[in-house]
Amino acid sequence: MSKFSLKSQDKLSTCHPLLQKLFNDVIKDYDCAIIDGHRARREQNVRYQQGRSKLKWPNSKHNPMPSMAVDAGPYFEDKGIPWDEPNQFYVFAGYVLSRAKDLGIQIRWGGDWDMDRDVNDQFFNDLAHYELLSTQKEG
Repeated sequence: MSKFSLKSQDKLSTCHPLLQKLFNDVIKDYDCAIIDGHRARREQNVRYQQGRSKLKWPNSKHNPMPSMAVDAGPYFEDKGIPWDEPNQFYVFAGYVLSRAKDLGIQIRWGGDWDMDRDVNDQFFNDLAHYELLSTQKEG
């Protein structure tokens, strides 16, 4: 069974409890890393300037506390997060989306913004991004 590094645990702790629940479930069977949780003003605006976000502070779901979004990716012992292998992120997303559905957690993935299951019609791919659709009650 995999477990999060202290760095990933720290980032996940800044996220909404439902995102914490989801990714604490995912890590049981799929080794992954938490890349980002909450983003403060400076960090969000840097991501925007780098072209890694389409939104400036305070408009990203990463900006509230707790964060309504998390960036996560698959993790491999021999290579870390496979940034240059997008197919690894597609496989991982399938697993995350399936676990979210099983847990009754409504999320949107940054590889299918319009949630139509067609990943070829996206204007911006953010394959590590997952966000809660709306404020949901913990159950």
